[in-house]
Amino acid sequence: MQLQDTPEQWRVVATTTPFEGNKTSVRTDDVVMPDGTVARRDYQVHPGSVAVLALDGEGRVLVLRQYRHPVRHKLWEIPAGLLDVPGENPLHAAQRELYEEAHVKAEDWRVLTDVYTTPGGCDEAVRIFLARDLSEAEGERFEVSEEEADMELARVPLAELVRGVLAGELHNNCLVVGVLALTAAQAGSGVDTLRPAEAPWPARPFEK
Repeated sequence: MQLQDTPEQWRVVATTTPFEGNKTSVRTDDVVMPDGTVARRDYQVHPGSVAVLALDGEGRVLVLRQYRHPVRHKLWEIPAGLLDVPGENPLHAAQRELYEEAHVKAEDWRVLTDVYTTPGGCDEAVRIFLARDLSEAEGERFEVSEEEADMELARVPLAELVRGVLAGELHNNCLVVGVLALTAAQAGSGVDTLRPAEAPWPARPFEK
């Protein structure tokens, strides 16, 4: 049996938006259940995100350490950011994030995997890219602020990140999914068989 997620939409009989923030909001839907009852579901509405697992020629992954206030931790992460413009090409957004957060560019881009981060309480969809053939970006560095002003950068061997994930030492969703997905791809049919960088993404449709 082939396992595949399928789109489906249950009937919503009422909806409100009790909170609207700068980038996200909270929505309350009254949803008709299979038995005919109506259940209320609260969830965060999110524009979507991209993340970049940047792998250099020595098998090291570019990671950064950033304070995340909701969990009261400094987390090691891979470069990532919001899809700020509706319909934005996620590849362009990923290239921008890699430049802004690490001042790095890449010549080879692939889609590593697509995930819903918290489907029980948020509609955020993330596309994680694999970027290779790295080099220093031209021009001035992007001026960072707020939490990003305290950011640390490092290049860490992929195997060390996998070890940290399995030891419960690294917790960022995109880093965990990214390094394990890359390890699986390398052990399987190889990274050259990954989807192209502009493969369709039904969760966040875009124009090439």
